[in-house]
Amino acid sequence: MSPRPHLPARARSVLPPWLAHALRAQRGPVPWAAVTRGALAAGPLLLVALLVDRTSLGVVAAIAAMLAGINDRPGSRRVSVQRLGAPALAGAAGLLAGTSVGDRVGAVALTAVLTGLGLLAGKMSAVGPVASAAGTQLLVGAAIGAGMPVPESGWTRALAFLAGAGWLLALRLALPTPGAMTGDFRFDGERDAVARVYDAVAELLDAAGADDAIARRAALTAALDHAQDALAGPRLRRYASSSAERRLRAQYAAALPLAEAATALAWAGEPLSARASAGPRRLAAAVRENTHTGPLPAPSRSAPALRALDDALLRAADAFDRGGRSDLHTRRRSARELARAAFGAGGREYGLRVALSFGAGSAVAQALYHSQWYGRHTHWYWLPATAVFLVKPDLGPLVSRVLCRAAGTVLGALIFAGFAAVLPRPEGLVALVALCGALVPVATRHFAAQTAVVTVLVLSLVMVGGEPQASAARIAETLLACAIVLIVGHLPMPGERGGQVRARLAIAADAAHAYLVHVLDGSDGSIGSDSSDGSEGSIGSEGSEGSDGPDGSAGSSGSGGSGGSDDRVTRWTLRREAYRTLAEARTASAVAAHELPALARHSEGTDEVAAVLERLVDTTTACAVHLDDTGRLTERHRERLAELLDELAAGRERVGLAAPAPKSASAAG
Repeated sequence: MSPRPHLPARARSVLPPWLAHALRAQRGPVPWAAVTRGALAAGPLLLVALLVDRTSLGVVAAIAAMLAGINDRPGSRRVSVQRLGAPALAGAAGLLAGTSVGDRVGAVALTAVLTGLGLLAGKMSAVGPVASAAGTQLLVGAAIGAGMPVPESGWTRALAFLAGAGWLLALRLALPTPGAMTGDFRFDGERDAVARVYDAVAELLDAAGADDAIARRAALTAALDHAQDALAGPRLRRYASSSAERRLRAQYAAALPLAEAATALAWAGEPLSARASAGPRRLAAAVRENTHTGPLPAPSRSAPALRALDDALLRAADAFDRGGRSDLHTRRRSARELARAAFGAGGREYGLRVALSFGAGSAVAQALYHSQWYGRHTHWYWLPATAVFLVKPDLGPLVSRVLCRAAGTVLGALIFAGFAAVLPRPEGLVALVALCGALVPVATRHFAAQTAVVTVLVLSLVMVGGEPQASAARIAETLLACAIVLIVGHLPMPGERGGQVRARLAIAADAAHAYLVHVLDGSDGSIGSDSSDGSEGSIGSEGSEGSDGPDGSAGSSGSGGSGGSDDRVTRWTLRREAYRTLAEARTASAVAAHELPALARHSEGTDEVAAVLERLVDTTTACAVHLDDTGRLTERHRERLAELLDELAAGRERVGLAAPAPKSASAAG
């Protein structure tokens, strides 16, 4: 799981949100494996280029390795192929386009082309995190290609860019990470991700009835998202090709009913004994150590959710022993959904802001270059490239990004000026590049620190490439980029402001609605209250259990409820989609809430709607578990659903979100 942001509680209560966010840093252990990869990436590439007298290509390759290092986050090897490879391909394409256009057209036409690329990359960035990283590198590559003149052709520079990013990716695939030597070397990231899911289940069970239950459930969602991504990365074959991988996938699938039962128990709000969380913790240890589970302590079977937890533990123990093919419960996004994200309200707003920021930055940079405002400085890529990073909302609120970028650039430029005055050239600068490459994974915890490290690294690279010391010019260009992005960020745009937040919230609401409809329809319309004496009208005997499906997923606990294994596969897929989209919506809403008041007011109320959706999905999960056990909902479940649906309808009206069309009579009721 990602490190948690840290800021003293007293500071959070005194400072305005936009300033508190700028001072917030993430905490966590030092990623030594990523530090090692960073040290072996940009610096050695530059050294090899110097030895073979290809300095300019070495600079390009080192920049690509640096950008890949920024994207080198914790995760599995398979996911890193997509996370590092897709942005690298986009960056090479941008570099080729920038070089080709920059050599053939004038300043006005070049600005128009770069603005068009900004619009394309901005819309593409609204699709998801990997697409956002690809859009960023596309524009940074275009700025470097057009604004960093080198003697080599565009194709040669693009190949050098791919070689630099490919070298870091090769290091990621080849070098071990902590704990990788346990079991199969190939599945270090996947194994740790699945183990953390079981840890998160145990922590949620411990938090049942406590104040931090909601936070623990959110942590469980994050762990499931991370494990799902780790196991669902790109592959050459459609199905898992080894018994070890099939077993690991089965262990992930076995965690889903445990997560469902734990969520239902947390929803009930009653504290549990320590025995309830002992089983998931033993399962977590078995995943990490790649061993059998041994005997698991059985929790009390005094309530439907506890019976579901006990059944899930039994099936998990069986899955750990047998393995077998298992569904990851992911839903591929259709081309229509991708187009909706890119060309919808959120994509349009973001695309226009990226286009205006990148285009204005390119125009101002070329004007300064042609007027020789700061001398015969021929590299004008810094200003538009800086604007690209500043305009990205996934790096934090706008004002926070601007403050951190300005402070980090000033600090980095001053540090580099000091080093440049004393270090021998070029060997001292090569060592400085290697040191900065090692610091990038640590510096990503705060945008200002990352900016400072990247500034030192890039200034070192361009000086090795023959550019004179330009710290003062970089500071001035960064401040100009900050001003451009601040102005563009506050400009009125066509349509409603806060479109990106509302778009993500609408997707989360639709996913929650689909999940609720499926759970209620699974009861075949027999959604009644329990008997008046409090006894549960269970359908089928308590001990009767459905058999496992062909993929190792659990069958129904009884003859009623939500159906058999196929139904549960669909339900868990919808549940995963609901929680994942909800987490994305809450993140977008939280970022928008930390903007300056002039921007934050456009997304007011979205956090409240997201909170209602979160409670609705939790309640739907509790309903699903209860229906599995009894085939009927209690009066508490029905009343809670009605209250949340009414509250959601009022919240959607306040923020201007349309309600989804009912898909069944039971859902509408």
